[in-house]
Amino acid sequence: MSSVTAVIDYGMGNLHSVQSALVKAGASDVIVTSDLSLIEAADRVVFPGVGAIKDCLSEFRGLGCEPVLKKVISRSTPVLAICVGMQSLMTHSEENGGVDALDVFGGSVRLFDKSSKTENGEALKVPHMGWNTVSQLTAHPLWDGIPDQSYFYFVHSYFVPRSECSDALATVNYGVEAAAVIGRGNVFATQFHPEKSHDHGLQLLNNFLTWDGTC
Repeated sequence: MSSVTAVIDYGMGNLHSVQSALVKAGASDVIVTSDLSLIEAADRVVFPGVGAIKDCLSEFRGLGCEPVLKKVISRSTPVLAICVGMQSLMTHSEENGGVDALDVFGGSVRLFDKSSKTENGEALKVPHMGWNTVSQLTAHPLWDGIPDQSYFYFVHSYFVPRSECSDALATVNYGVEAAAVIGRGNVFATQFHPEKSHDHGLQLLNNFLTWDGTC
């Protein structure tokens, strides 16, 4: 029997890019769905997201996805969250005047300070858009075959400060040390887009497809 990977479709996110990348990474059965029973029954779940977090969470909650995702997490199904999907797992975001998020991980999502400078002393451009190195903080099965300081592709105006996140698994420096990956147990959440990150992104997705949710 093939392993089923469910990409949660709540109307936000580059769903088909994620689906295509998962197939390229070796997935045999990827479904893009808002059907709660299919999400709950899947062998692994992907929670993507782009756009404003308030809109994302409104759609996500409106479809009844929040209790299903939390149930999936509680029973140790491997979960990969991407970009706004990662930010949605935090306690709170200051975007859109302040939004209470899903509170899977403690910490807040904050706006980049445009008055800050990059490591090269250049003015910080917001959104952070492009390639940046990721510093791995701890070993993890999803890092298999991916060297430390590898480049991944980012597109975001808001970030989770490393100093406020005890579950950070990797960081990125963009005027401030931000969490590039947050994870605990069977959840691995990336601020960057693995589906846009070429070979290293595909390797990470391949690792996710064979991961049993343990570290």
